[in-house]
Amino acid sequence: MDWRLIIGEGNVYWNMALDEAILLLREEDKIENTLRLYVFNPSGVTFGYFQKIFESINIDFLKKNNIEFTRRITGGGAVYHDANGEITYSIIADIKFFPTDIVESFRKICSGLIETIKMFGLNAEFKPINDIIVNGRKVSGSAQTRKRKTLLQHGTLMYNTNLDILARSLIVSKEKLIAHGVKTIYERVTTISRELGYKVSKENVIETMVKGFEKALKINLYRDNLSKEEEELAKKLLSKYMSKEWIYRR
Repeated sequence: MDWRLIIGEGNVYWNMALDEAILLLREEDKIENTLRLYVFNPSGVTFGYFQKIFESINIDFLKKNNIEFTRRITGGGAVYHDANGEITYSIIADIKFFPTDIVESFRKICSGLIETIKMFGLNAEFKPINDIIVNGRKVSGSAQTRKRKTLLQHGTLMYNTNLDILARSLIVSKEKLIAHGVKTIYERVTTISRELGYKVSKENVIETMVKGFEKALKINLYRDNLSKEEEELAKKLLSKYMSKEWIYRR
């Protein structure tokens, strides 16, 4: 089965607008199933649709350091997207391709990341609902939303994320840390480079992710460019993701 592969980068507002644009156009059958691999440049923070902003991210720190942030249309928790240490993936595809059970759909899509990490010689484990663990620490989280015919799932793969900035950007309750059996965020998360003991490159990670998703989902990815319609719709959605009404809605 052939899927489109879109590789690119953009700021936090553009990336979220483009994911939604592709979702809407796929729902209308105007584009094919798509895997998008992208970088947040400059680094940014996204947080889940249902989260309360003042309980999720350190707004003072982000503003002081000129780190942009916005709310996602998907659920899940807050994420620091490091321009030099994290690749985000998004899968926008026919919902019939995935299990109807939420956890099993996460498991199927996250298997692409499991295969990717294995190619680096590390053992990775899917931990429901939406985490991937390496040596007891989280290296990836994902979030999802569904329309009538289409599923969007996007998530992270931290290969060299600056964990100091991550820790200062996000607010993680003591209760949540305790629930995971740790005391600090440094005990909770890790990166591919940290576990390997040497730095891996962005290009290597992207190349390996392509192979990982192809193997796990049994698809053939062909490199494609954004259509004019995708770009135009994403540009229209930009104002939504930049607006205070959307960002501070909860």
